[in-house]
Amino acid sequence: MTHCISCNLKLTGKYCSNCGQPANIKRINGHYIIHELEHVLHFERGILFTIKELLIRPGQNVREFIAKDRSKLVKPIIFIIVASLIYTLTTHFFHLKEEYISFNDPTNPTANLIFKWVQKHYGYGNIIMGVFIAFWLKLFFRKQDYNFFEILILLCFVIGTSMLIFSVFAILEGLTKLSLMKVSGIISMAYSTWAIGQFFDQQKWANYLKAMASYVLGLLTFSVSVILLGLLIDQFIKH
Repeated sequence: MTHCISCNLKLTGKYCSNCGQPANIKRINGHYIIHELEHVLHFERGILFTIKELLIRPGQNVREFIAKDRSKLVKPIIFIIVASLIYTLTTHFFHLKEEYISFNDPTNPTANLIFKWVQKHYGYGNIIMGVFIAFWLKLFFRKQDYNFFEILILLCFVIGTSMLIFSVFAILEGLTKLSLMKVSGIISMAYSTWAIGQFFDQQKWANYLKAMASYVLGLLTFSVSVILLGLLIDQFIKH
């Protein structure tokens, strides 16, 4: 090629001097697939590195992601979707019936369908739940200089890590046949409270209480909203 396919600038080397687009794009083959997998999984600035950092210093790392360096961690939307997919595959592999989100009310069939959709699409469902939690966090931490979307990014990382915690306990439950999902729920809540509190200010204990309250209220308002929406749709269908 003599001109860049992205910006049409005349090429003078192997890469476009304007946008960095390669002059020649290599064919996709086995080496390309292996390289991409290594890029996602490698420990230096890959998903394993992201998990390690989020388990050790979640608040500090997310603050740096928002304000300084966005290449250090895996992108938040990708992270929460991949983590949720891991949880879904784990529970299906071990045929676990107890779910992270569960609802069954014969009088509210539409709400049942919505919750079942969430169970089949935890990645997107968790992002929606994150919106509700972010609302309460923004309310409780309104004096902090973070907008709604930055808080939502925080929750993508926190909820994604929580899903991985659930996945670990799902594997242990599948192997040992012990009921461990309630234990994982407690640990997940403790992690989320700690991570969110650390993000806003780890020195103030009140922040951890507000973090827990926001998380619980977010899940509660999400569930109530789905139930009310289901009731409204059922009433509309009947009439």
